[in-house]
Amino acid sequence: MVKVREKKAPAPQKSAAPKTPAKISGMNKHENDKNDDKIYFLALGGLEHVGQNMYVYKYKGKYLVVDCGMGFLEEEIGAGDVQYCDTAWLEKRKKDVVGFVITHGHEDHIGALKFIWPKFRKPIYCTRFPGEIIRRTFAGCEIDFNPKKDLVIFDHNGAEFSLPPFDIETFHVTHSVPEAQMIIIKTPAGKILHTGDWTFNDDNPLEAPTDFARLREIGSDPKLLAVMSDSTSVSRQSKQTTETQVRDSLTEIMKNAPGRVIVTGYSRSIARLKMFAAAARASGRVAAIKERSNPNPVPYVGLPEFREMGIEFGYLDKDEVYLHSEIKDLPAEKQAIFLTGSQGEQYAMLTRLCRGHVKEMKLQPTDTVIFSAIIIPGREQDVSFLYNKLARMGIRTHTIFDTDHLHASGHAGRPEFERFYDMVHAQVAVPMHGDYINEMLNGKMAMERGGSKFMMVVHNGEMIALADGAEPYVTETVPTGFVVMEGETERSANDQVYKNRRKIATNGAVFVTLPVDKRGFLKGVPEVSSAGIFETDDTGFMKRQIQIEITRAIDSLTKAERKDRDNLVRAVQVASNKVVRAALGADKKPQYSVHFILK
Repeated sequence: MVKVREKKAPAPQKSAAPKTPAKISGMNKHENDKNDDKIYFLALGGLEHVGQNMYVYKYKGKYLVVDCGMGFLEEEIGAGDVQYCDTAWLEKRKKDVVGFVITHGHEDHIGALKFIWPKFRKPIYCTRFPGEIIRRTFAGCEIDFNPKKDLVIFDHNGAEFSLPPFDIETFHVTHSVPEAQMIIIKTPAGKILHTGDWTFNDDNPLEAPTDFARLREIGSDPKLLAVMSDSTSVSRQSKQTTETQVRDSLTEIMKNAPGRVIVTGYSRSIARLKMFAAAARASGRVAAIKERSNPNPVPYVGLPEFREMGIEFGYLDKDEVYLHSEIKDLPAEKQAIFLTGSQGEQYAMLTRLCRGHVKEMKLQPTDTVIFSAIIIPGREQDVSFLYNKLARMGIRTHTIFDTDHLHASGHAGRPEFERFYDMVHAQVAVPMHGDYINEMLNGKMAMERGGSKFMMVVHNGEMIALADGAEPYVTETVPTGFVVMEGETERSANDQVYKNRRKIATNGAVFVTLPVDKRGFLKGVPEVSSAGIFETDDTGFMKRQIQIEITRAIDSLTKAERKDRDNLVRAVQVASNKVVRAALGADKKPQYSVHFILK
């Protein structure tokens, strides 16, 4: 946790420094003290990284949850379908959770609801666009979910509602998905501005600009205790690319492309889909999306559904974007196809095309592939695979690294942040949703430009206490982390299964079968096999040496020692390590699995 005070502020007296409340029966005092008039903020996910956003506000013993998103799977886990926050701490307090409020419809803000909501069954408040995503997603799950009762839709142009003891106000902000909202959380103790994801791109073809008038009003309110703001792209120095500029760049590329043009971007960016369609028309092509050709491993609302929703809500016309199956017989030079996979996701269409897993559509050397997206932090390796795979196939590509104006970000850069903090002057700045350095930059700008007296750059799990005119502090640190859903199994990231997988991935594994009698004496030669240790050892030398050393080690045990199988396992490990480390290095620590056959 980093806490920074305004340079000009006098150093506080030691006697005035806030103290962490005493614990009562395993809980901090503030959890039971109804006279406590502080507002508390806690991130279960969303700090120091991009994705997995889930934030908790507490007042008078009640908890308000803002967003509930997925994260990108940790590469070191090496398995699983989705990743999301560990909510075990909050589940113990679920009777005091008043509801979920959703800022917008991106997966990193709503994608975990289908896994987490059934544990709480509290109302979900959102606008119609994310509400429809949630409804469609839950319809594909075996969940007792009633959208008429469990889903509360509020006006995407701004709304006010109450989840006692919290009063909530929302207002429209521009982002890369329709109907994004900033949230004002009001209590008698003060107000908090929770931005969600935002930008000040006034050139959005779908919606009106951000409600700057309301932003100025709340930003100048002396009761504004804190601002919790998205930090994703604060380090970007240049002025924001507009959607019109993206359209013009796409048009130019499409006009000069010899064959089929494939554009990959974010499936939920209806504005980008609309600009893609406009570029296709201007270049004499027909715009289409590539529908799925295989089921996803988890219920998912994908590109075809977003096209339907865009038409339903009036963001797209029916004849703007067709399905690939409807235009596949057109000459290649007349086709422009939009599909998913800009981040190299395992099941996304572009990834599957590069691997040759789509029967009805094959990449051709005459194709041109355009990446109309930035690389989300953490996805660099997967996107690099796509770049290199396409290059080896002889396919021409256009990316943000070699072509200007291919992507209009949904996240504010420095010019937008300067404008933001010219309007928003909170007592405390708590940066969120970004890597650590960007959170630091965000907080410093809030102090220098917005006049915030304090900034708090905290970690997931650190609960901040906020009070009018008082210095904020971390009152407790709660257990947090993430879990992985693999098929029908939910596991903690610290589960021994994943620990073993990580160990096997880096150090290999040795599997030993011991034929023993009931007294622990060997009744044959130990059977030894391996993963990642000696598969390529054609001579079998290492395997034979391990067998010899295991036999020696067990024969050296006393009769009493042999009766304890734990002693036999330790003997196997020590003997095997002796051989493995001599051959592969002293740092090699394989995972061992020992099985017994009673003879």
